[in-house]
Amino acid sequence: MRSRAAAVVLAWIAATGVAQADDAHPPFREDAAPLARLDIVDRGLGPEAWAENLLSGPVEVVLRARGPTPAARPALPARATVPARGRVLVARVERNDAQLLLEVVPGHPGAKPRDIEYAWPLGTRSLRITQGWGGGSSHRDDENRHAIDFAVPEGTAVLAARDGVVMQAEARFTGGGPRSTDDIGRANFIRLLHDDGTMALYAHLAPGGVQVRQGQRVRRGERIGTSGNTGYSGGPHLHFVVQANRGLRLVSIPFRMFGPGGILRFSEAAGGVE
Repeated sequence: MRSRAAAVVLAWIAATGVAQADDAHPPFREDAAPLARLDIVDRGLGPEAWAENLLSGPVEVVLRARGPTPAARPALPARATVPARGRVLVARVERNDAQLLLEVVPGHPGAKPRDIEYAWPLGTRSLRITQGWGGGSSHRDDENRHAIDFAVPEGTAVLAARDGVVMQAEARFTGGGPRSTDDIGRANFIRLLHDDGTMALYAHLAPGGVQVRQGQRVRRGERIGTSGNTGYSGGPHLHFVVQANRGLRLVSIPFRMFGPGGILRFSEAAGGVE
């Protein structure tokens, strides 16, 4: 499962000193809401590049130039961490004809994961895993190496496995299946931010299957959504993964979980559960 883990925002610095930011959506074809907005403002002292965070949790950004790198303070590429719903000046640029790119990754780069036992994230007592840690289908990259795909019928209740804040949610997509790569990244999902800075992703939810709002605080065991089969998927399931920002890249984290029959022991070597 490929989530909307990162985005690139593109802007031209116009002669007026104000540019309209445009979310370019690489590297996936998708229409999910943008993570951040890049605003170029000139208050008479030269163009300023501001990053506005649109999520209910921190993001890390880096400002780069496409083509020749203009002089800037600080020099490009320039990094910044933007708090939830916050706005930060990333750099002052000394040229008004530069093209700027803002890369955005959810989460604070200083997150310090705690050893937590996660609750069962589904309103069912059955357990069937179609792809585990290190699964060859789509769990080989850093973002998803420690993800689990729980096979459940569409319409199954999805529960919060840990207390958190709804950092990001998407419920508008309707299509899904294994055949077209156009569906990569087009899965409905909820991203919950935990108090240690880690984030849990609940993905492939049903169309309209998000039952919480961005910024809402939820408790462990609370219903947050409905499972589905949206996005690039081999069948109805819940994709669950815990991630942390490790400096402009998301990395999945091993986790412990209490399942329907007791403690689940996941193993990358086994590709599932012991």
